[in-house]
Amino acid sequence: MNIDITALYVCLDDFSKLYEESVKERLLPDRKLRKREGYLSLSEMLLIEIFFHLSPYKDFKHYYLHGIMNEHRDKFGKLPCYQRFVNLKKQLFMPLAILLHCFSGEETGIYFADSTTLKVCHNKRIGRHKVFEGLAARGKSTMGWFFGLKLHLIINHKGQIMAIKITPGNVDDRAALQEITKTLKGKIYANKGYIGKDIFAKLWRKGLHLITGIRSNMKNYLIPTIDKKLLRKRFLIETVFGMLKINMSLEHSRHRSPINAFVSILACLAAYSFKTTKPNFRQQLLIA
Repeated sequence: MNIDITALYVCLDDFSKLYEESVKERLLPDRKLRKREGYLSLSEMLLIEIFFHLSPYKDFKHYYLHGIMNEHRDKFGKLPCYQRFVNLKKQLFMPLAILLHCFSGEETGIYFADSTTLKVCHNKRIGRHKVFEGLAARGKSTMGWFFGLKLHLIINHKGQIMAIKITPGNVDDRAALQEITKTLKGKIYANKGYIGKDIFAKLWRKGLHLITGIRSNMKNYLIPTIDKKLLRKRFLIETVFGMLKINMSLEHSRHRSPINAFVSILACLAAYSFKTTKPNFRQQLLIA
């Protein structure tokens, strides 16, 4: 692991102070007479949630009971029990969303787009699954049918996250792409699932050139050599998905709360943004 827990806490603590000051200025005052402070501050809760995705633990309960309460016990004051922390996790949804927005990557003009499945249950349990009722849907990917959500992601050639969108599993990738590329200019490389005259024309008018491969029943067309090389580099975003799913526990099919599930997804993406080494390539090698 290349992230120091103390350095991570300092960064999150600075963000938490700015966030709490901003919330206090913009929200109406709370009229509750009793305002008892919890055991953990916002920065400590963010640290626990994000550090899980940077740790070798694959199960959050084991991570909290052994990693936090034993290995890193000296770094905290009083700690709530595991069940209480799970109940408090929903408070992290808005801070994590804003934190992820603050870590938006550099606008380099070279972007890669793709989506990945987030299964919320096994296909055999679809009929009795109730947690994500109204949120998840049946969808189909290259790996077959699934029930869950889709994570639509755009990164630049440095591996930095530019935009995300979470949708039901049956949403067309092209519909999500149009919404999350509103501020981007340059060229965006994607797979054949994004082919479409309408989406190409709409992005072109906004200053974004969509470049994809062609299907077997389509006429071949010539593109610049640099675009051919960059289209072959589309595996970069697949590598990012691999890191998020295999190494950082992005996908979890045992959630009991939709809000906590989204908190876990946002925390995983925020943890990835904190990593100092990301999958990337040097643009100069393609130009040479």
